[in-house]
Amino acid sequence: MRWSPPIRLSGGGLGVAAMAYITIDYLREISPLWHSRLQPALWSILSLIALSRIFSYKHWSAEFRAVLPFVGSAIFLLCALLYEAISVRSVTAVLGLDWHRNTPPLPDTGQWLLLALNEKLPQTVVDILRAHIVGLHHFLMLFIMLAFSVLFDSVKAPGFGLGARYVFTMAIGRLLRTLSFASTILPSARPWCAAARFQVPGHPHRWAQKYYVPYASDANAIRQLLNKDYAYADPGKLLGDYRPDWGSMSFLIDFLRPTPAEGSSWFPLLKKAGGGCNDLVYSGHMLIAVLTAMAWTEAYGGFSSALVWLLVLHSAQREVRERHHYSVDCVVAIYVGILLWKMTGFIWSSQNVSRMKRLSKLEKIQGKLIQAAKDSDIQEVQKLLNEVELGSQERQGVSSKIMWLFPLVTTISTFAIIIFTLIWASDG
Repeated sequence: MRWSPPIRLSGGGLGVAAMAYITIDYLREISPLWHSRLQPALWSILSLIALSRIFSYKHWSAEFRAVLPFVGSAIFLLCALLYEAISVRSVTAVLGLDWHRNTPPLPDTGQWLLLALNEKLPQTVVDILRAHIVGLHHFLMLFIMLAFSVLFDSVKAPGFGLGARYVFTMAIGRLLRTLSFASTILPSARPWCAAARFQVPGHPHRWAQKYYVPYASDANAIRQLLNKDYAYADPGKLLGDYRPDWGSMSFLIDFLRPTPAEGSSWFPLLKKAGGGCNDLVYSGHMLIAVLTAMAWTEAYGGFSSALVWLLVLHSAQREVRERHHYSVDCVVAIYVGILLWKMTGFIWSSQNVSRMKRLSKLEKIQGKLIQAAKDSDIQEVQKLLNEVELGSQERQGVSSKIMWLFPLVTTISTFAIIIFTLIWASDG
């Protein structure tokens, strides 16, 4: 059977559809009337085209095999987001609102550069850089469009496999991001952010009162702390916190630090966590943008992938310009996203590896296969081909186990991190 190149959605149609979606969605900023007319029309057309290809799709078996790894990756992502939701409010609450109000933001050369360019560049260029062309939901939607393009053979099937890799890599990134900003608390680029989002107490938590406050503004005290390597200062009488009756969830009080004005339930506090105000050392928004660009470049490529990367860079400078993040957050998020996508790629490349090993096996037995064909020894030919097929199936079985093992191990590890942190907090 002769191999033929994949159909690329009528010669780059996926890139055209993606850019059309971005353009039409941006109309909400300049012409809401045309946006309300064109966006439903675009989604209707894309949905009808996708539905027309469902019954002729040839890779359903591969899709069904990829469903379970996708579900496992989604569960891992939910666990990482749970840990992030607890940590986001905890990072803000542990030092109290007074610290966030009174601590100035860090100096940021990227912000200085953008302010200087505003004075040098033409106003039209500055307006383009300030424009809200893309947001977080745009990058997520671009990936969904990429995954669905398997229906047109624009991207190699299975789509669920690509989705599993994307979700799994995002979960790893979110977990590392949470560990990063929860480790050292840096002042927000927006000093008013904490007071606007959270109603936590103004004074620090008892941990900060004992281990941070006595040494924060005294250089000699810090020197003594380094020399003695234990908390020697007398913090005085520690201020307590409001402790509602949350039953079995009372261990969350030390992390969420509720106030009487926020009610008696813990669940709404987690829902309001959002992105937080001190989400350092890298931006979760930029991580998702970079993962989308990496998936697009690797799976589809072409001129449209360059446009996606331009959108990533535009989004990065806007994050810095609007002081959602420091420049370091965006820079680190870009190379962390690239490295994570590359480092986790071997888990999801089992099909390519299996095909290469099968071809390698065929090359090794090529001489025996030709000789058996010349001798008209059909049994020998079947035996040699069966050896190749059995070896391929064994490798696929091992690869599928690895694809299941990684989400399982990482999910258990995430739960272990959460449980260890909560136990440590309750003992403290």
